[in-house]
Amino acid sequence: MKVWLQKYNLFVLAFFVLVAGMPSFALDFDVSVDEEIRKNYNPSKLEMDNLPPLPRVKPSNADNTNYTGTKPVNKLPQLSTPTQSPVITAIDRSTARVLPWGTKFTVKSLQGLSDSMRPGTRVSFVSIKPVTKKYIMIPEGTIFHGEVVDSHYPQKTGNGGLIVIKIDSINFKSKNISINAKITKANYKKIFVNNIKGKRQYWKNVSKQVNKGENFYRKTRRASAKLSNNPVGTIISPIPTVVGMGTYAINLVGSPVVGLFGTGGRVSIPAGSQFEIKLVEDAYLPN
Repeated sequence: MKVWLQKYNLFVLAFFVLVAGMPSFALDFDVSVDEEIRKNYNPSKLEMDNLPPLPRVKPSNADNTNYTGTKPVNKLPQLSTPTQSPVITAIDRSTARVLPWGTKFTVKSLQGLSDSMRPGTRVSFVSIKPVTKKYIMIPEGTIFHGEVVDSHYPQKTGNGGLIVIKIDSINFKSKNISINAKITKANYKKIFVNNIKGKRQYWKNVSKQVNKGENFYRKTRRASAKLSNNPVGTIISPIPTVVGMGTYAINLVGSPVVGLFGTGGRVSIPAGSQFEIKLVEDAYLPN
């Protein structure tokens, strides 16, 4: 039995020696590849440093953006100010729909309006509410064109600036149709005879002049009070008060004249402000 076990152990030992000696189980590593890598690359640098930069992909314009290379920027609509009168389409009145005079439209301006605009400057508005009349409907988003026919800066005598706009056409069914209309409200304020005026400031200028005299009089009263605190100053203390009273009287009496040399307020209405347009004559629109 012992002899058989010894033979068995020898057989097992020989088997393990044979297996360990096979090439697939060899522990002898080939480092030649590592040597070649060290010759061509610096192992102290990061792997990403040796890689080429990633390509930058330009996004599609389908999302309505401008590509800047870093962050998409949304496009904003640019409202251009018209410089020429639109081409007017002639309408056969025998077959046209009549939009009666007095019809009103609620619109907003597509550009800022001010008294610095010269006569002849073209302006435009867009309706923000639909208007329905017999057999005809003017939809929201309809464009109205007009022209500055008169304007001036604030003037003396307290008069404010002025801008007068005549509405002369409407874009209806992709056609520019001639109309005669005026502005009756500007920025929610009632407009008379189509004159958009700056605030008249005559009485405000008169009040300013009176206030100047009153403030000077108060300063002289305080000066007189300080002088009266010592024996020497008591003798001359009434003088500042008398001068202040005289100056106050002059400003009070002369304020109506001085107010004539003051100017009024400017006209400056930002784009997007609300207006009301009213037809002065019947408008003839295509079917």
